[in-house]
Amino acid sequence: MIDFSRRDSLKKLGLLSGMSILTPLNLMACNSATSKKRDKLGVALVGLGYYSTDLLAPALEITKHCYLAGIVTGTPEKEKIWMDKYGIPKENVYNYENFDSIKDNPDIDVVYVVLPPSMHREYVERAAAAKKHVWCEKPMAVTANECQSMIDACQANGVSLSIGYRCQHEPNTLEFQRIVKEGLLGSVQRVECAAGYRENRTNHWKQKREMGGGVIYDMGVYSIQGARLGSNLEPIAVKSAKVWTERPEIYKDGLGEIVEAELEFPNGVSAWIKTSFAENVNFLNIYCENGTIEMAPFQAYAGNRGKSPLGEINFPYQVPWQQANQMDMDALAIMNNQPMKVPGEEGKRDIRIVEAILESAETGQRVVI
Repeated sequence: MIDFSRRDSLKKLGLLSGMSILTPLNLMACNSATSKKRDKLGVALVGLGYYSTDLLAPALEITKHCYLAGIVTGTPEKEKIWMDKYGIPKENVYNYENFDSIKDNPDIDVVYVVLPPSMHREYVERAAAAKKHVWCEKPMAVTANECQSMIDACQANGVSLSIGYRCQHEPNTLEFQRIVKEGLLGSVQRVECAAGYRENRTNHWKQKREMGGGVIYDMGVYSIQGARLGSNLEPIAVKSAKVWTERPEIYKDGLGEIVEAELEFPNGVSAWIKTSFAENVNFLNIYCENGTIEMAPFQAYAGNRGKSPLGEINFPYQVPWQQANQMDMDALAIMNNQPMKVPGEEGKRDIRIVEAILESAETGQRVVI
């Protein structure tokens, strides 16, 4: 058995312990449309729902390399509340009609799209046309074709695009990935991953197909990420899939409340994934030749944690550190003109898998990805 301490693991990951943000790189000139040196990038949040209000905005108060510079909202009564709370000047407050004029605002370097999935393409493309870097929440979009259009728009306008997969920046996730990539427990044989919670709302976008609703888009991408990151492989096919609901009065016309799928990977590796709006479930098991990595929870705002034959996986932090860490890392990548850790292609890959799962469930057939 290989034995390495928590401190050694942190060093190998290049992380600081506790609540510290990842070690900063030397700051360089920001490569945004404003083309000026900045110690911090100005971020405008598009959509002021729960995630922006309770997590992203508080996270931007503790970030080192970016700050909340503006907002975009369709609810006028929210404007003064946010302006007073975060000191946002009136000229940095936009609505969905005048959003395109953000191109003339030098305070805004990054537009963070936090809207229902059906709206992601429009606002990513409008932000790119305004020459602003773009961060987009997951799921990236409703179709892989939409994802590609978003990627193309950002490339054509010379701005970066990152998808909000906070866990890919997170130390416990990086640690189980390291164990797998270095083969410390031998090769991966199988992965099992489940992500879900009891969703009691009945008239949210998550219950509306036309807005990108259904569990496979929202929580399902976590399970897909778990299978992909846990195996360090890309799936080649969906062997089988099932989509159903226990509350047809809420999830109507075949919209999935619960989804299960069996994924095929190269070298005979397989994965079972589940996602649900009916139950609280949150685990990732990676079965390797010489032992199992167990993460529970494998995706949680307050911290992921787990264990393996090599020891505990538990680098602690508090809410909203994950979101702050994600945004700081993405801001540093922009400042240093480096590739984004989670580019648009990563979001598109997951949506292609989502499409294959839905096709397999509908046809009852194996679907090649």
